[in-house]
Amino acid sequence: MRHDRTLRILGIVLLALVVAGPVLPQWAMFLLTIAIAKGLVALGLMLLLRAGLVSFGQALYYCVGAYTAGMLGRSLGIADMIVQMLAGGACAALMAWILGFLLARYRGIFFGLLSLALSMILYGVLVKNEGLGSTDGINILPTTLFGRRPGPEWVRYSVMVAGCVVAFVATLLVDRYLRTPLGQLGPAIKDNEIRVEYMGASVNKAIHVLYGIAAALAGIGGALAATTVGHIDPDMAYWTTSGEFIFITILAGTRSVVAPFLGAIIFGTIHTIAFDLSPNTWQMLLGISLLVVIVFLPEGLWSLFKRRSKHRGAA
Repeated sequence: MRHDRTLRILGIVLLALVVAGPVLPQWAMFLLTIAIAKGLVALGLMLLLRAGLVSFGQALYYCVGAYTAGMLGRSLGIADMIVQMLAGGACAALMAWILGFLLARYRGIFFGLLSLALSMILYGVLVKNEGLGSTDGINILPTTLFGRRPGPEWVRYSVMVAGCVVAFVATLLVDRYLRTPLGQLGPAIKDNEIRVEYMGASVNKAIHVLYGIAAALAGIGGALAATTVGHIDPDMAYWTTSGEFIFITILAGTRSVVAPFLGAIIFGTIHTIAFDLSPNTWQMLLGISLLVVIVFLPEGLWSLFKRRSKHRGAA
């Protein structure tokens, strides 16, 4: 029942974006595509939060995905965005699989700070690398889709639709994973990982898998953001970028695989309005918004839908 409802919600949203896309202004399609990219990263963070883990360095894999997309075009001439997203996700997952042997051993603040340190190491490497543009970054090849370059007026629409389709598939796969025995270990690990070990499950293995999935989603999101913006730079690995992803995840909540995308859209809206109203203090407005959500909706914005469904059931 829950899976069917999730499928319907995702299908309706995808259909609405595909149909309404041609009438949306270019800036709206750009913001929606960036929100989808960040929503993919937040989806991975949601998996980690369900297991009681907070990663302060998820920008590491976001940046890896973006630079993978950029280097595919620069070195191999591959500009197809679907290939770039898949390659970005694969490279991020490979790196997470290697680093996961270390990170899966840690919990709490140690896990968070170690992930942050790894992200800042990549930032430092990119800043010092003049071949990759140093602090200025590099431009990437114009986006193609299945080998063809859309017309100027259709580029944003094509990127948005392709991003929506990839996000749709990724979200369905995550939803399916959460209904598997391994996927259901997350909340149990958060509550009492010693009891999980007594039941015969490997906590380290489960966290290793979760970390790899979260990294793959971040890599796909980074590649999508790179193709959308057309430029990549080391700031994509900076700690403030990871902070944005955590902000989105807390804002949305962890009760549904749809919630991270809702949180990303709301975050983008608040960010745009706050920057327009107060360019010098927009961070303060974002912080106030997060505090309001934490105080009045500690389980995130998605809990509003849960409360509404409970009221309907009671009626």
